[in-house]
Amino acid sequence: MIRRIGMALLAAGALAGCAANGSGTSGPGDRATRPARPAPIVRRPLDLDADGRWIGEGVAYGPHRDGQRPGGATPSRDQIAEDLRIIARHWRAIRVYGSAELGQTILQTIRDERLDLHVMLGAWIAREETLPDSTGLVTRFPESRAVNRREVQAAIRLANAHPGIVSSVCVGNETQVFWSDHRIPPGVLVGYLRDVRAGTRVPVATGDDFNFWNKPESDAVARECDVIVLHAHPLWNGKQLDEAVDWTRATLADVQARHPGMTIVLGEAGWATRRGDTGDQAKLMKGRLGEDAQAVFRSAFVEWVRRERVPSFYFEAFDESWKGGEHPDEVEKHWGLYRADRTPKAAMAGGAAPRGPRRP
Repeated sequence: MIRRIGMALLAAGALAGCAANGSGTSGPGDRATRPARPAPIVRRPLDLDADGRWIGEGVAYGPHRDGQRPGGATPSRDQIAEDLRIIARHWRAIRVYGSAELGQTILQTIRDERLDLHVMLGAWIAREETLPDSTGLVTRFPESRAVNRREVQAAIRLANAHPGIVSSVCVGNETQVFWSDHRIPPGVLVGYLRDVRAGTRVPVATGDDFNFWNKPESDAVARECDVIVLHAHPLWNGKQLDEAVDWTRATLADVQARHPGMTIVLGEAGWATRRGDTGDQAKLMKGRLGEDAQAVFRSAFVEWVRRERVPSFYFEAFDESWKGGEHPDEVEKHWGLYRADRTPKAAMAGGAAPRGPRRP
């Protein structure tokens, strides 16, 4: 069993604390119950080739540096430009987790700098209501619902304003898996998926852990998606370094069998360099950590996804010290291939040449 409390509010918007305010309890809500879709959607293809070149290998990008966090101090335009130039030397695609706070800055910087980067744009969905309890009652958080609406509207606006850069929109992150601390009813998520599909022309997805996508209850959500974004972290699943990529491959195959015919993007897979010695991270993580271990995993992962052309976003580009608990060894702070000060860890220390021509 996996539980990653505090994992990855990587994106935008003043979401922290929203679920604690303005709550109320009432009977089953209309937002949680959506009418059955009368016919399957015509799925939009995810274009993984740009100018005849593969763009399926990407990286997850959270832009916050030391002293910054979502809803607080934010990176400057120059800091984001520095990040994107580093990323563009190694990847041609990035995944960001929110739109309202920094989405416009990220996309406009890519355009202004003429960087050869394509973006899976996120719409972060906070917990706006609970699943019904044993009596059918739900608790609602109106402030979170307002934040969610702003996120969705921003994602629609930005996807339409930046064609050719925004390749897809991922609505919600880990909102359905049983261990999520911001779990929402499937009907709420489905409503937002439908809103984004109605407002854009790009493929629309949601991102979640394999422990949701490998179960029958995921079918109703998958029917609303053009693409499935799958999270599969071998380290959180107690795997040793030498079995990590094989486990990731098998997990992907299992979800593909559950959802035949669907395009599945490996939206998160990585290897942290430090962890704490208490809590779930200490109980669940059995593999060797450290920069050398991350470099071994990264090398094997890249060889696999390139050989088999697995659409993927490695988790993640940069360490983010705001994440997780206060202890400096908290694992959520240490997934980056670069440190928070943007110096490379061992996996990236060799450098790389710029990737292809700039965007015309």
